[in-house]
Amino acid sequence: MSVTRGEPRLRQGRKAHIFALFALLAMGLWITIGPSGLMAWSENLRLLDQRSDRLKQVATARDVLKNRVHLLDPSNTDRDLAGELVHDKLNYVHEDELVLVLKNQ
Repeated sequence: MSVTRGEPRLRQGRKAHIFALFALLAMGLWITIGPSGLMAWSENLRLLDQRSDRLKQVATARDVLKNRVHLLDPSNTDRDLAGELVHDKLNYVHEDELVLVLKNQ
């Protein structure tokens, strides 16, 4: 008779173990495949490298523009840059100047 009393208790314990096993498997899958899991980690590192490279390019371009702004300061304008801009933007040329147009390759 003690066998019949132990059976329902054994089945309840087995159900709890199976539920715990499924819960652990679900957590393991989430850790591996989830949005911040192990598989996404390498993708995040790749994106970080790409964005770091892009940030360096933007910083370099910003420094170039900052230098041009400094050279065009109204109180102390760089004559060469001002002449280049006048020639380029306004198509202004002195009569004695020779203009050579180079094609971009």
